[in-house]
Amino acid sequence: MFISPAYAQTAGAGGGDAFQAFLPLILIFVVFYFLLIRPQQKKMKQHREMLAALRRGDKVITGGGIVGTVTKVENDDEVTVEIAKDVKVRVQRATIAGVVNRTEPVGGAPANDTGKKGGLLSGLFGGGKPQQPAAPAPAPVNDADEKSDDDTGKEEKKSDN
Repeated sequence: MFISPAYAQTAGAGGGDAFQAFLPLILIFVVFYFLLIRPQQKKMKQHREMLAALRRGDKVITGGGIVGTVTKVENDDEVTVEIAKDVKVRVQRATIAGVVNRTEPVGGAPANDTGKKGGLLSGLFGGGKPQQPAAPAPAPVNDADEKSDDDTGKEEKKSDN
């Protein structure tokens, strides 16, 4: 009675507005996933693999900044680290922040070689395998290089026969 028919007809057409209201939130979550969550999960996975591959002789840095050499792997949770001559400390594996120098395994293959290749995005953003340095370019050939002095002091031109 007090509402005109024009307003009453447009009030029910709000179904598409709910999706449009949540679209920015969905896009923000997608951006956060690819820029924050996924890289953090990848970093945690690499850290777990590094801790699992610890072996005697590896030079490590603990979470407190102490540098030492792993002398014994006690169990799945602890390792013994020598921080000075005849000074050994048992530390939890989880407190090891990184490996400075990795020893070669018995088989001779690198210890951190997993055989995996990086994906498209990891290659674009530097997450792939390190590239081999390019071979040096051959030296330019000069006319002076084609001539040589023999024992008599005479110059003769080299031939490529």
